[in-house]
Amino acid sequence: MHEPIQEFVDSRGLVMPIDRQGGIIRGVKILGVTSRNGRTYLPEAIERAAPLYEGAKVNVNHARRGPAGPRDYRDRIGVIRNVAARPGEGLFGDFHFNPRHALAEQLLWDAEHAPQNVGFSHNVLAKLARRGETLVVEEITKVQSVDLVADPATTAGLFESTDDGASRQRAAAAGAGRLESLTLDELRRVRPDLVEALLTEATERIAALEGELDRLRLADQIRARRERIGQLLAESGLPDPAPAGSPERQIVSESFLQRLMQAGDEAEIRRLIDERAEMVRELAEAACPSARPVAREQNPFYHQPPGDVEAFVRAIA
Repeated sequence: MHEPIQEFVDSRGLVMPIDRQGGIIRGVKILGVTSRNGRTYLPEAIERAAPLYEGAKVNVNHARRGPAGPRDYRDRIGVIRNVAARPGEGLFGDFHFNPRHALAEQLLWDAEHAPQNVGFSHNVLAKLARRGETLVVEEITKVQSVDLVADPATTAGLFESTDDGASRQRAAAAGAGRLESLTLDELRRVRPDLVEALLTEATERIAALEGELDRLRLADQIRARRERIGQLLAESGLPDPAPAGSPERQIVSESFLQRLMQAGDEAEIRRLIDERAEMVRELAEAACPSARPVAREQNPFYHQPPGDVEAFVRAIA
């Protein structure tokens, strides 16, 4: 015997994967495995019924004159598509709704903020049997409509959350689908605080990266200048700064090297180096008038007694 069933569905809430522009709420629960009316749906009955719900019309509330009563055109809000059975959970699908329907904004607000406020109730013909104390739905033979109601009974809202890993994966996939269709304008409208937080974080990160880039650029400039100073010193016959205590260290000291590093441009660097080179030559010639040093080994400065070295340092300091 086939009997009419007007069955509410109840579920617990999840974050709603909603496509506002397309008018789609994805992964809604249409039918659970048990109901508050005491009925239990056989797994095979749920699985076989999935094609019957494909394209099912969705109305606001049940018909006023009973399950078989006519429906007002104003009640029609959408259709169910992509219906699939989930073992142990029931039937799920995508709810395609008219975004210009009078109740569309109310539906979207509930879906996003209070999914327990709304759910689906199906209006079907089914084959029933009693097994002990349980009334079992063995087969759903016809789906007349799926109605959007305020007091669903086999789920607590549009979506259902369970503790098993598969359900969490489905929820993550649904959320990913929602994010893919999310626009910046929609995010600004729904979560301006989140947009502001993201902008602040991005600004701080950009500032940190710019600071690091400036530091690296400065380090590269210092390295390049130091290399160029070494080249100019070599061209003038002056030694590059050597370890502390060596005679070369007295000719190009740390203080003199610092002056070169702080010089305004290469012309000034060359002038300072030329002045130091000329001073070294003059002092070397004064120490040994007949010498014309052209290399370190020939430069009498490197062979002066300690007293003469100290006098030389004082002279060029």
